[in-house]
Amino acid sequence: MDPNILFIIIGAAALIAGIIAGKLIFAKSTRKKIEDTELQARNILQESESRAETIRKEKELEAKEKFVQLKSAHDKEVNERNRKINEGENRIRQKEQSINQKENNLDRQIKENEVIKENLNRQIELVNIKRTELEKHQEEHIRRLEKIAALSAEEAKAQLVESLKHEAQTKAMSLQQDIIEEAKQKANKEARKIIIQTIQRTAAEQAIENSITVFNLESDEIKGQIIGREGRNIRAIEAATGVDLIVDDTPEAILLSCFDPLRREVARLSLQRLVADGRIHPARIEEVVEKTKKQLEDQVMDIGERTVIELGIHGLHKELVRMVGRMRFRSSYGQNLLMHSRETANLCAIMASELGLNPKLAKRAGLLHDIGKVPDEESELSHALIGAKLAEKYGENPAVVNAIGAHHDEIEMQYVISPIIQACDAISGARPGARREIMQQYLQRIKDLETLAMSYNGVEKAYAIQAGRELRVIVESDKVSDQDSEKLSFEIAQKIQAEMTFPGQIKVTVIREKRAVNVAR
Repeated sequence: MDPNILFIIIGAAALIAGIIAGKLIFAKSTRKKIEDTELQARNILQESESRAETIRKEKELEAKEKFVQLKSAHDKEVNERNRKINEGENRIRQKEQSINQKENNLDRQIKENEVIKENLNRQIELVNIKRTELEKHQEEHIRRLEKIAALSAEEAKAQLVESLKHEAQTKAMSLQQDIIEEAKQKANKEARKIIIQTIQRTAAEQAIENSITVFNLESDEIKGQIIGREGRNIRAIEAATGVDLIVDDTPEAILLSCFDPLRREVARLSLQRLVADGRIHPARIEEVVEKTKKQLEDQVMDIGERTVIELGIHGLHKELVRMVGRMRFRSSYGQNLLMHSRETANLCAIMASELGLNPKLAKRAGLLHDIGKVPDEESELSHALIGAKLAEKYGENPAVVNAIGAHHDEIEMQYVISPIIQACDAISGARPGARREIMQQYLQRIKDLETLAMSYNGVEKAYAIQAGRELRVIVESDKVSDQDSEKLSFEIAQKIQAEMTFPGQIKVTVIREKRAVNVAR
């Protein structure tokens, strides 16, 4: 045999033997490890079993405790439910008892009501029987009364109602008259008190305007310059100003005569400039008069603005302010119109304050109540109506417009301040010394008015009132009809206008009434 092969075989055998020996050794060690592992597993198993037993006992204890707790809670809940059930049963039992008692009471009441009903039915039957008997007696009584009085029941009832009605009306009218009289007495007393206090609180100046202005000269030589050659200068002055110049023997003075104070003022200022300048001829006269008119217009505006500011009136239209300034150069019965209007405004404010009204609105109406006397254009209307139209045109308050138009009773008074303006206007004009008119002339004018009205047929009485501004004519109703009264009013007004001279306007009122008078005895 080849030694190499033998060597390989021996080597292989040795390798196999070594492998077998290693496996045996590994098997021994493995067996030992297995035995150790089994031992450890048995130990772990014993520990696990002992721990599981412990855990089981603990869980059993916990379960027992929880069971005990749940059982106690359940017992408590059951007890609570039982208690509520018992309480509910008690309440139900009590309700049943009360219901039974109510049923018993109700049954008893029903029985009693039945007894009462039976008694009532018997009483109703008795009442019906008695009512029937009473109606029969009443009918018999009414027939006897009708036979005695010769009147039916309806006629007697109507007469009784009518007599009671008349008696009630008479008593009501008597009571109403007493109340009205008492109210009038109180109102008159309070009104006098307010008016007296208002007059006492107002200290007004007394200024009488004349229709003639005296223009003083340094010497009589200037009179010749003013007259001019053949009187051309004086004619030019009169034509430009509308004022009559009276040059007489009065030393160092010329009289300016005109009913319009504004024109007299223009003439006076123009003469003053012409005399100071020394150049007096028609062309120069016209130039100076025009300049004076423009200067006076500015002065008028300044007077109006100053008056409005002093009275505390705001928001007045410029045209109304200008008219207020023009009042300074206007007079009524000799009383300066601006001073009269200012005094009326102050009186109105005081009286409105006493009555709890708006004093500013009353003062505004009092200042503007106579602006119809200074219009830019002439009109046939009365100054009150012209003033109301101007105030309305320039956006014044409706109460102010109505007060201006109604202060002489030419339109109906619609606001509370209207009679206040009328009263204060009369107070200012009626003050002693406020207006210049001879008493005899005034009385004669009033007498002429009444005599003129009495000259017509059917006129019973005639009264001139409101200082001659209104004539009230009372006619006989059986002689003058309603249509005749309208005609009579127109004829009297036309005759007054044609035959008499008077300031402002006169309102003619014809009164016709029919009275039915009976006397009870």
